[in-house]
Amino acid sequence: MDTMRDRFIATTARLLDDDPRLALVLAEISRDGFQQALRRHPERVINVGIREQLLIGVGGGMALTGMRPIMHTFASFLVERPFEQVKLDFGHQGVHGVLVSAGGSYDWPAGGFTHMSPGDVALMDTLDGWTVHVPGHPDEAETLLRQAAAADGSVYVRLSVHANAAARPVTGAGFTPLREGSRGVVVAVGPMLDNVLAATEGLDVTVLYATTVRPFDGDALRRAVAGARADVVLVEPYLAGTSTAAANDALTEVPHRVLGLGIGRRELRRYGSVDEHLSGQALDPAALRERITAFLT
Repeated sequence: MDTMRDRFIATTARLLDDDPRLALVLAEISRDGFQQALRRHPERVINVGIREQLLIGVGGGMALTGMRPIMHTFASFLVERPFEQVKLDFGHQGVHGVLVSAGGSYDWPAGGFTHMSPGDVALMDTLDGWTVHVPGHPDEAETLLRQAAAADGSVYVRLSVHANAAARPVTGAGFTPLREGSRGVVVAVGPMLDNVLAATEGLDVTVLYATTVRPFDGDALRRAVAGARADVVLVEPYLAGTSTAAANDALTEVPHRVLGLGIGRRELRRYGSVDEHLSGQALDPAALRERITAFLT
């Protein structure tokens, strides 16, 4: 299976051929994959080098001219390092574009903490009006990327090498119910789905699957707790608790409890594999089952 980043490169190259409004801005990362696109569209494929603030600034300038910029690099360099430019060059200027990250929370552990970004979605959550997609499979990433390119708003697409074994249909921005139960609701975000399904096997819980986390689908969550106990577990592949406030806001009129599971704030300094990081964060199926069961009990 190809990776989400592979699919991003192939899909974006085709989109550039089909839509003259689109532009691509790179900061070295993934440049080799876009060599043909650069030759075909030299005026719309720009590599600014290792200058991430400029990456966003150039995208914002293109947006001011009416273009639809897609900006891409690792999440830590796309959201965290140039955050001021994202806030000002897009939000303050009132223009829109598409941020597409790679690297997730710890896709390249050997790269060290400089290349890890567990706090990116929480940081984007401080800005107004951004849609945030977190696909769990390359097929889902392609669908969400095509939607983002065709839209007019501000969109962040978070890609990762961590993926589920099979894609799920992406029919809209809402959460998809995969299981129904009466003892609680577990929301699995993007690539956490396989581990959540394994962890909740045989448990009497509702499982919702989310590939779009902003806007947060409060309606789906309210429907789910209407037929179950209003105990909610959020399992996210980034900073633990990122969506707990959104879940609490959705359930203000319902007595409820919310547990946010995800990446802890403490830095894990032994850079093992992705699976080892999942285990280190207690996000493997066995640890998730223990934590979910303890909370619902």
